[in-house]
This record gives sequence, structure tokens and C-alpha cells, in this order.
Amino acid sequence: MRARTGTIQTWSRRSVLGAGLYSAALLVPAFHELAGRAEAVRAGRTVRIGDGDVATVRRMTDKVAEILDEIGAGHARPMAAAFLANTVGPYLKASGPERVRREMRAAAADLVYLTGWMAMYEDRQGLGQRYYVKALRLAGEAEDHVTYCRTLRGMSLQASHLGYGPKALELADGAAAAAPPAGPRLVAFLRGQQAHASAMVGDRRGALDRLGETEAALARAEDRRDAVGGYDEAAYFFHEAHVRWCLGDGEGSVRSLHRSNEARAPEEREGRLHCLGVIAERRFRMRHVEAACGTWHTFLDEYPALSSARGDAHLTALLRALRPYRALPAARALEERARHIAALKVT
Repeated sequence: MRARTGTIQTWSRRSVLGAGLYSAALLVPAFHELAGRAEAVRAGRTVRIGDGDVATVRRMTDKVAEILDEIGAGHARPMAAAFLANTVGPYLKASGPERVRREMRAAAADLVYLTGWMAMYEDRQGLGQRYYVKALRLAGEAEDHVTYCRTLRGMSLQASHLGYGPKALELADGAAAAAPPAGPRLVAFLRGQQAHASAMVGDRRGALDRLGETEAALARAEDRRDAVGGYDEAAYFFHEAHVRWCLGDGEGSVRSLHRSNEARAPEEREGRLHCLGVIAERRFRMRHVEAACGTWHTFLDEYPALSSARGDAHLTALLRALRPYRALPAARALEERARHIAALKVT
């Protein structure tokens, strides 16, 4: 994904192994500091939240984002949904200083936005939209303009994903209009989606102008990426690929997709898999069958390790695209491998 991009400390396999190392200096909280608090929160009894609770929600958001990248939304989204229901929901009802309660709403909005993004790409479109609307409400209550416009941009992405170009542009422009004065990375995040949506409605000039603004803003951004709502070179090239495709430049689109994957961090496996699927599908549509088969084999190398509805959809598209080409040895071999991997994943 990255609808959010970021270098974050999380529950990856590396961190789990690292956590197994004994630390004599580890500070262990006393039982009386912990007992009853989690039960009280789950039971909905009045508790007071503090800065540490806000930090917990933000850390959990970062961890879910990393799990999403490494093993897919199929694992990350249920974890996020459970945390929202069991912990964040009660926190939002708890008492505390108004500043802390406002920050809790802002932190919750980020996690709800991320959960909506995952639902969207797990093809739970209605659910994703409901999460987005809830994120908008929380961001508004928190007076968090950044998360509000970020969520509008996510809704634009969903509209573009479903093929609703005019709605995607309306939401992308709304996100840009709602944004407060912000750093160049957020500007790039918003302009990139405006470029994509403009291309979808055939506004070539607007798409290229917005894409140029995206590139210029990204060049000015500090060397830091956020776990949620971040934007980097991989995201830029992915947007560039969509603009080129919508404007009729298939070869240029495939080149941009390759550049997008080259720019991804190694742990961004979910995003890499999706990008490979898009490359292969576009090559098939351009009748570059052998090149498409080569990309599909790379896709199949990575597919089994992820729980991803996007990956499943790409596999379905692969099998459908191969039918007219079964006379070709490369296509037959690819179809046999794809069906074998699909059967193993089902079992």
C-alpha cells in the first residue's frame, strides 16, 4: 500500500525475533499499575485516558500498517477492526482532559482511515466507505484538518478504483481545498490523486499539471515518511503510471510501474504484488503476451506469502486472460503453475 507509506517500527518477523532477546534492563510495570484497567475499558466503565493511551493507539496504527505491507490486508484488517472495537471505542467514551480526548479522536481517525483503506482493497467497498465516513467525523471532532483531507483523498482513491472518474475528481479537489497550509509531502499526496482523477475524466492538461506539481512537491519533501498518509517515489510513479494509461500511453505506464516497484522498500510486499499484477494485466491488454507471462511468474513467486484480496483478484484476472492463448507453450505453463498455486492456497 502505500496509500500510506512509512518507515515504522512494527510487528514484522524481524521485530518478533528481536523481541525474543532477553533484556536485563527491561522495566516491568507493577501489577497494580495494570490490573483492572483493560477490563474497565472493555466493560465501558468510566476511565480517564491520558497521553499514554493516545500513544498506544498511534503505535498500534503503525504496527497494523507494517503487517499490511508484509503479509497483507487479510491479516491486518481483522486485527485493526478488533482493536477499534475492543480498545479504541471505549477510549473514545472515556473521560480525560479535553486536549487528550481531542488527540484520541485524531489518533482514532488515522486508524479508522487505514482500516477503511484496507477494506476497500479487500473489496469490501461499502464497509470501506463507512470507515471513511467515520474517520471524517472523528477528524472533524478533533479539529484535525490534515486527517480530514487525507480521508477525502482516500475516498477519491476508492471512487477511482471503482471507475467513478467525476466523483474521484470531485473528492480529490475537495481534499486539496480542505487541506490546511502543509508540508510538501502532503501536497504531493493530494496532487497525485488529483492528477489520476483528472486523467480519468480526460483532462489531459489538468492531469499533467497536477502531476508536475506532485513531482515538484515531492522533491522538496523532507527525508521522512509517515505510516499513514505518507507519499514517496513509489507512490508518485504509480500515479504517473495511471495518468499515462488513462491518456493512452501504455508503454510509458508500464515503465512507470516498474519504476514504482524499484522505489519500494523490501518490506512493501503488498504494494509490490499489486503493482506486478497491474503490469501484467496491462501487458496482456497491449497483446505483449510473453512479457506478460514473465511478469505473472514473478507475481506468482510472491503471491503465496500474502493474504490479499487484491492479489486474489489479480490471479483471477490472470487465469481469465490466459484462455485465448492456451496454444502458446508459455501460456500453458503459466496457467498450470497458477492453478497449482491457487489450489494450494485454498487448501
